[in-house]
Amino acid sequence: MVKLDLKKSNNNIAYIPGAGDEVETCLKQIGYNVTTLTDEMLATADLSKYEAIVTGIRAHNTNERLQIYYTKLMDYVKNGGNLVVQYNTNSRVGPVVAKIGPYPFTVSRNRVTDENADVKIINKKHSVLNFPNLISEYDFKGWIQERGIYFATELDKNYETIFEMNDKDEKPSDGSLIVAKHGKGNFVYTGLAFFRELPAGVPGAYRLFTNLISIPQNK
Repeated sequence: MVKLDLKKSNNNIAYIPGAGDEVETCLKQIGYNVTTLTDEMLATADLSKYEAIVTGIRAHNTNERLQIYYTKLMDYVKNGGNLVVQYNTNSRVGPVVAKIGPYPFTVSRNRVTDENADVKIINKKHSVLNFPNLISEYDFKGWIQERGIYFATELDKNYETIFEMNDKDEKPSDGSLIVAKHGKGNFVYTGLAFFRELPAGVPGAYRLFTNLISIPQNK
């Protein structure tokens, strides 16, 4: 049992399954109303009723049909929704070819395997660090196994980066969490290991993930 100091905004969200993770269950446990979006629902449902949509790990690797719904998902963001995409893999054979965000970026093989690696905040004023929970380096205490994998690189200028981190003797990477405004809504890609931290009950991971879901609409 974990007691969380957690504030929430945006309660009605949807989850697009990927390769399999427990994030959807964890979100339900902290009180979110979560709808699992099937391919049929993606094709026919009115997505505007969801305040945020989250994709499971490797969703764009395992579900080729997401490309069919790319325009619909981008319109959802443009009209005011938050789309949070968890990591997708980049194999040695080649990069992810699927279009994922509203602007170009590359899914790299960059990662930080030390769960205790220092995390430097480089964008302190961004809402993902301030609403509804105030996020600091302390929220990265107690993470397990790794900080994150398959970080974003080659970012379009519309993306903002939030953190820098690296393993010992490696160059800092700022692609663990990227955010872009698109119309009234927001797009997030993150390689941070929420799929490990949420089931492990890491408080800071819950607080940060809640903020990703809660990014305010753009005026």
